[in-house]
Amino acid sequence: MNIVDKNEIPPEIMQDSVLLHLAAAYSAIAKKMEKKTRCSQTRGFIMAALRGGAALNSNQIAKRLSLDRTVVHRAIKTMLREGLLTEKKASSGRGLLVQLSAKGNSNREVMIKYRRALDAKLKEKLTTPEISRLIQNLKAVADLDF
Repeated sequence: MNIVDKNEIPPEIMQDSVLLHLAAAYSAIAKKMEKKTRCSQTRGFIMAALRGGAALNSNQIAKRLSLDRTVVHRAIKTMLREGLLTEKKASSGRGLLVQLSAKGNSNREVMIKYRRALDAKLKEKLTTPEISRLIQNLKAVADLDF
């Protein structure tokens, strides 16, 4: 799911593209988090979707996260084997629902702790007004109509 590695893009293209810099920053953060937590973005997103005891089927998770159903299904199967998720029949009797196991909740807490530590490092590097401007600019990018 990593979008772009700035080392793979010619400098003259990076220089002229705000979006490529944004994508490269996102990708770098995602890679560092995955290395540190040993959890892919997809798995992290699935765990976030299942927070608070939520029980969903793989199609619901894929739709909620706007991810490919096959990718989500494969990740869920792996997470079930690893004991991060549990599976139960839906009350309708049709389909299976998954939810975080105790181990999955524990892993999710590790990821949250690491993300908060990264946030703290960022707050050490940037002033409060810089952070406010960054958030405002990121919202503006997200709201762009393409």
